[in-house]
Amino acid sequence: MDFDCVGTGLDVECLVSSSPSSETNGTKLAVEEGGGDESKSDLLEMMVETGVLVSPFFFWGTAMVAMKEILPLVGPFFVAAFRLIPAGSLLIAFAASQSRPLPSGFIAWLSIALFGLVDAACFQGFLAEGLQRTSAGLGSVIIDSQPLTVAVLAALLFGESIGLVGAAGLVLGVIGLSLLELPALAIDESNFSLWGSGEWWMLLAAQSMAVGTVMVRWVTKYSDPVMATGWHMVIGGIPLAVISILNHDPAFSGSLKELTGSDILALLYTSIFGSAISYGVYFYSATKGSLTKLSSLTFLTPMFASIFGFLYLGETFSPLQLVGAIVTLIAIYMVNYGESTE
Repeated sequence: MDFDCVGTGLDVECLVSSSPSSETNGTKLAVEEGGGDESKSDLLEMMVETGVLVSPFFFWGTAMVAMKEILPLVGPFFVAAFRLIPAGSLLIAFAASQSRPLPSGFIAWLSIALFGLVDAACFQGFLAEGLQRTSAGLGSVIIDSQPLTVAVLAALLFGESIGLVGAAGLVLGVIGLSLLELPALAIDESNFSLWGSGEWWMLLAAQSMAVGTVMVRWVTKYSDPVMATGWHMVIGGIPLAVISILNHDPAFSGSLKELTGSDILALLYTSIFGSAISYGVYFYSATKGSLTKLSSLTFLTPMFASIFGFLYLGETFSPLQLVGAIVTLIAIYMVNYGESTE
């Protein structure tokens, strides 16, 4: 019996003593030991929650590295559709295995369809179009400016506020991303038309993702978040597949037979981890906490892309890029600090 008490350190009744002070000391010891276990548990829980929050941006950043050599082999719209349809099907199957309910009713399906049009079809379509007309560095800066739009929309629609410090952090984040990517930019002054500009298409992609992030709260009022995410990816991927066929992407001209094992693994990674898991976690998190705070972590995506681009593709860091990485981390802290002090 005494051994069991020592093992748990929580059962005060097992501490037998004729002295009140001894009983008090025993109680204090038990509480302190229990408090230590609780502290460790809280720390572990916080680390897990942080890992879950950051995981979509890690997967998105590394998926960009995986996509880099795949796009010219199979075509941009094929990659966009492949990132959505198989990944969405996996999410739907997972949700069904967890007995999550299917969307029910006209409003539920309408909200998912609009969500799929904006966040899946438009975002991936604009992104694919922009990648053909601009450098990856400049495109990344523009895409990851979307937290500014999310902050404005969240303030207007949901009354979220991050204060002056948080707002300054968002602006600083864009500056940090610019410093991170500027050394890799290659500006083509001859390509300045609005609709022919890749920068314009990237800006549209950023706004699509921002609107989609805000829409998810409306969508999940009528549907399970995981199920809705899966269906919006499938619905949004269908028009992209049609465009890919009409655009005569290389994937439909026999190039799939020429892919190596590593090419296929890269393509699967972009779909499973770069879409299914990352989108599922991201939009589930968007239903639980601050949209502005979550969206600010988007600044991590190009950082992960740069790190793994260096490790696997031999891309190098310049001193200016290192400064940009530090500025970006400071910006994320400012946004989180501003939101937490409201």
